[in-house]
Amino acid sequence: MMTREEAYQLSKSKFSNKNLFKHVLAVEAVMRELAVEFNEDVDVWGLTGLLHDLDYEETMNDPDRHTLITEEILRDYDISDEIITAIKCHNDKAPRDNNIGKAIYAADPVTGLIVAAALMHPDKKLQSVDVEFVMRRFNEKRFAAGANRDQIRSCESLGLSLEQFLDISIRAMLGISKELGL
Repeated sequence: MMTREEAYQLSKSKFSNKNLFKHVLAVEAVMRELAVEFNEDVDVWGLTGLLHDLDYEETMNDPDRHTLITEEILRDYDISDEIITAIKCHNDKAPRDNNIGKAIYAADPVTGLIVAAALMHPDKKLQSVDVEFVMRRFNEKRFAAGANRDQIRSCESLGLSLEQFLDISIRAMLGISKELGL
């Protein structure tokens, strides 16, 4: 299987926008924390998060192809079908019929919501963000408008309340706050 370092280097090479690279690092952290929560393979779930947007810059103006190019790229590597299928789940290109697919679908947008919450604080740090603050902002349509609330709420298909999911996600992102610059 591809190592985390190989996935990190591949992912880094695909992003000219450093914020997109920080996004995949954040999703990786959330996926790893969710894997712990569900007693799943932390490395598999982490790689799914780290690799999920490999083709984003290439497909941002053609969303129907998003994740399909990633699939083509990853076929040249030692990556399991489980990871490739999960990656496709986050863009509705595969059915979300297992926990890893459900997790990546919810984890992708929640990171943007949490980053936006951090940037609202004077210190612009994740340590200032808590579940209560994010919950207050959650129903404000203009706040982090790109973070699809229905997609985030799909965490309930994992048996997690929105509050539990936000807590796990914030905790995960706090663990890599230096890498995220937050």
